[in-house]
Amino acid sequence: MIALDSRPRLAPKARIRFDRKTARYLLLYPERGLVLNPTAADIAALCTGEHTVHTIVERLTEKYASQPRAQVERDVMAFLATLAERGLMRTDP
Repeated sequence: MIALDSRPRLAPKARIRFDRKTARYLLLYPERGLVLNPTAADIAALCTGEHTVHTIVERLTEKYASQPRAQVERDVMAFLATLAERGLMRTDP
C-alpha cells in the first residue's frame, strides 16, 4: 500500500517522453513502454521524489476540478500501484 505521505519517484530505468508523431506521452523503460493518457502523464511527471502523494492528489484535484477529490485520489493511487508492481516507481519516506 502506498501512503499519502510517501514521495514517489520514477525508477532510474524509466523515462517520460513526448512522441511528436503521435502527440502522446510515453513512459519508456528497457525493452518496453507504456502509452500514457493525459492524466497518467500528469501523475508520472509529478513523481520526482519532491512531492508527496497527498500533494500530487491536491495538484490534480485543482487541475481536474470537475472530478471529485476522492475519485482523483483513487485514480492516483491505482496508477502508482501499477507503476510499483511493474518496478517503475520507488517511494521515499
